[in-house]
This record gives sequence, C-alpha cells and structure tokens, in this order.
Amino acid sequence: MKQLKTDVAIIGAGTAGLSAYRAVKTAGLDAILIEGGPYGTTCARVGCMPSKLLIAAADAAHTTTMASSFGVHVEGVRIDGRQVMDRVRRERDRFVGFVLESVESIPADDKVRGYARFVSDTVLHIDDHTEIQASRVIIATGTSPVVPDLYASLGERIIINDDVFDWQTLPRSVLVVGAGVIGLELGQALSRLGVRTCLVNRSNSVGGLADPEVKASATAAFAQELDIRLESQVSGIHLDGDEVEARLQSKDQPDTTERFEYVLVAAGRHPNVSGLDLQNTSAVLDERGLPEFDPETLQLGNSSIFIAGDVNGMLPVLHEAADDGHIAGGNAAAWPKVVQGKRRTPMAIVFTDPQLAWVGTRYNDLAAAGVVCGHVNFANQGRSRVMLKNQGMLRVYARVSDGRFLGAEMAGPAMEHIAHLLAWAHQSQLTIAQMIQMPFYHPVVEEGLRTALRQAARHLAEADLDYVRECEQAVNSV
Repeated sequence: MKQLKTDVAIIGAGTAGLSAYRAVKTAGLDAILIEGGPYGTTCARVGCMPSKLLIAAADAAHTTTMASSFGVHVEGVRIDGRQVMDRVRRERDRFVGFVLESVESIPADDKVRGYARFVSDTVLHIDDHTEIQASRVIIATGTSPVVPDLYASLGERIIINDDVFDWQTLPRSVLVVGAGVIGLELGQALSRLGVRTCLVNRSNSVGGLADPEVKASATAAFAQELDIRLESQVSGIHLDGDEVEARLQSKDQPDTTERFEYVLVAAGRHPNVSGLDLQNTSAVLDERGLPEFDPETLQLGNSSIFIAGDVNGMLPVLHEAADDGHIAGGNAAAWPKVVQGKRRTPMAIVFTDPQLAWVGTRYNDLAAAGVVCGHVNFANQGRSRVMLKNQGMLRVYARVSDGRFLGAEMAGPAMEHIAHLLAWAHQSQLTIAQMIQMPFYHPVVEEGLRTALRQAARHLAEADLDYVRECEQAVNSV
C-alpha cells in the first residue's frame, strides 16, 4: 500500500472540499484532496444548474400557454423533448467543465482517487491502494438521495433527480414523491413541459416553508396548475409491463390506483458517512451514526477532524457549503487553535412559480412574544398583476424592543431578488424604519415589500409607544 503524509486530508472534492483545499493552501499548509466519485460538484452536475436549465425550458413553454391572457395568441406550439433535454445536458456539461478545469489546475500530487475510510483520527485508507497520514482531516462527502425500500423492485422505473438530467427525451408521465425543493422544482417543470405529473407528499409541507400563511398562499397557487396531493402517500407500488402501477392514499379521499412511466423519489437526502468507518475515530456518533460537531467551528469534539458542506446537514446550499469549506479549512490549518466561523445571513430560494424563499430567522424560530409581522398579498400588487404573476404572500418579522428586522418568508414573483435585498438588510442589522427609508421605484414588485414593511412599522408603533415617532416619520416621509 502506498504511503503518503500531509498536513490536511480532505475527503470529497465538491464545493465544500474545494473551498477547504483553497483555504488550507492559502494558509501555507500541504493538503490532499480525496475523491472517489466523478469530479464536478453536486450543484453543477445534478443539482442547481441542470435543474434551472429544465425550469427555464418549462417557463418558456408556460409563457406561450399564458400568452392568450394578454390577448396574444400563439398557434402550433410544440415541445420537443429531445431538444429540451439536449440543451439541458449540453449546458450542464459546460458548467461541469468549469469545475473540472478548476480541479485539473490542482497539482497531481495533491489529488488521490478513491474512497476513504478512517483507521484512526489521523490515518486514512483509500480503497486498498493508499494510506494517508494527516494531522487533520476534513469530511466533505456531501449527501445522497433517500430511496425507501418500497421502491426497490421498480428497477429503472425508479429515478432520483440525478437521473433526470441524463434523459434523452421527456417521458409521458411521472409520479413525484416529495414536495420539498427538488420535488417541487422538477415536478412543476415537467408538468409545464407536457409531462403528466402527479406530486404526492406525506405531510402538508410545501417547499420547506414554515409560516402557515405563506405556505397556504403557495399551496393554493400550485394547486391551480399542478396535480399536487398533500397529506398523501404511496401505499403500494409494482411494475406492470413498462409502467409503474401505484396505489395512492390521500387524506379524506378514496384510494386511487394510477399508472406512470417513472417514479421520481425526492424524499430527502442523507449524509454520506456510512462508508467512512467513523467508529474508528474519537468522534461521538448519534443513533444514526452521524458525528456530533460544533456548528460554529465545524470541529468534531476536541479532535483534529472537521466536517463541512451538505454532509453536516446544516444548510445544504452551495454558498453555505463554500463558506463551510472556508471555515473548516481555516480551522484545520490553525488547529488546535480554532475559532468560530463568520456566517452570513441564512437564505434559501426555491425556483418554482411562484418562487419561494426565506431569510434570517424562520417563522418557527421566532420568540413567542416581542415580535410583530407585516405582510403583503401579491394578488392585488400592481406590478405583479401587470405580469399576471399575482400569487403568493410575503411576511416580514420584526422585534418590538428595537424595531430590528428579524427575517421573512415569502411566496411570489421575483422572490429570488427580494430575498437578496432582505438578506442584505438583515446582515446590515437594519430596522424596519431604516428599510422603509430606502428607495422604491414605481411600478416594481419591491413596492409589495414596502407594503409589508409599512404594516410591520404600524404594528411596532402599536406594540411599543417608544418606537412610534421613528416609525411614523419613516412611513410619512415616503
């Protein structure tokens, strides 16, 4: 077995692993990047980028179907599934190529191909060909889709999101299991591209939204165009010829038996730790075999092992994975002196129509008292009605004691942009009054945000008389 020594070994060459590698090298230490699967990152290869390509095609198709509402009549619209998927794959490969170029620029001596497992805190075996002795180790192994045993017998008819982007053409029908981010995005996109799509979810959760009013507005919007069945489940399923026959149970509804060409399981993802032999380390493992770690430093106990990116289950999005890698890499380089990482305001976006997003403190994490809300319903918001995108609701949360903006949840048009504005405001620790004083053009969707902020200001004034003057001045000055 080949013997190697390094300062830091990084298991996984995805977004977090590459970010950690750069941080370690910037600190002047040696590092080895270990990867057993394909290079290219989850986002570029099977995640955010190819899914947005499919969504873009779906939006183009949907625009043609909605054109008549504006008095514009489009005749002879035809969706060519092969052309749709050809562009998805070509552009996907282009994005992956950029990542591969970055990996190729890393010196060959700093890369080892294979799957790592721990022999101890500081010794790794890579398959059966290499032993690496490292004074620090960073785990950045990502996650994999969860596929329940119920679907094991379906063969090639059971798919995960990774499989969708290798399709040569669009299928006739798909059953989507799960109404989280992946299920909603792909389910709506496929439906808009002419695929008969049914989306089922065990709970009434939609896209990870927590605010009940925002969630209700989003659910109502999706139900207008999607066959979406919440509080429903697949109670039985089997292959019948070249199709899948599924028995679906829905709350307060009779069971139905329906047939689909494919079943897309989007029922969550689990951390890739099972093959790491973490039991050979000093890490404390929970009942699921996941290591306990400090979310501020990403350190496992007092060990020299750190965990970064989706695998730690904190915020599985690309920019957070990159930040994780930077924090873990910096702390691994400085070990045993570790520090709390600098975090940005948390934010998540779901690229459906309406778009969903949340920023800062989630609804479920708000204090029971001392918080007020302001909202806007986009049904009658000017710019939204002009575009026929007048669905959904935005709610902002503020602290009574000082008027500070705490967070927001939203469903509506252009929420990817509104979420960024609110994240910047949150990270800048602005008050509601200060946010109202910012410029708002007319007519724009952002005026809806101002409506919600003004309502929050009024509620703050009612809740705390010491805040009346500042809020009234802010509202009256605009």
